[in-house]
Amino acid sequence: MPTMIFVNLPVNDLDASKEFFTKLGYKINQQFTDEKASCIVISDTIYLMLLVKPFFKSFTSKEIIDASSGTETILALSADSRQGVDDLVDRAIAAGAGTSQEPMDEGFMYSRSFADPDGHLFEVMWMDPAAVQPTP
Repeated sequence: MPTMIFVNLPVNDLDASKEFFTKLGYKINQQFTDEKASCIVISDTIYLMLLVKPFFKSFTSKEIIDASSGTETILALSADSRQGVDDLVDRAIAAGAGTSQEPMDEGFMYSRSFADPDGHLFEVMWMDPAAVQPTP
């Protein structure tokens, strides 16, 4: 079984966050969704766990970063093509995301980024498979 990743993100408004991510084309796993949390399916091995802040706080003794004014992390997602990068970021912006960086075009690699309604940063990138060197 491949390793799965569950990225836990604190959110201000769970319903608004669910609406935002479904507008990007992602599905909600209802089995792990209630009034405190929602599981957003990014792929077969990647999930976003959107947690209302009081529930998120129950998992840590540290302060929760305000992602609208500080950076906690940048979540990078791959796309199958340059057009796939543009399609996802354009959907995010249409759904209410803000832009966080100018597009980066290195020829063999292309990326754009956005900030979700809570300020969490996402980078969507494509890399030409021919440019990836196999590891020895």
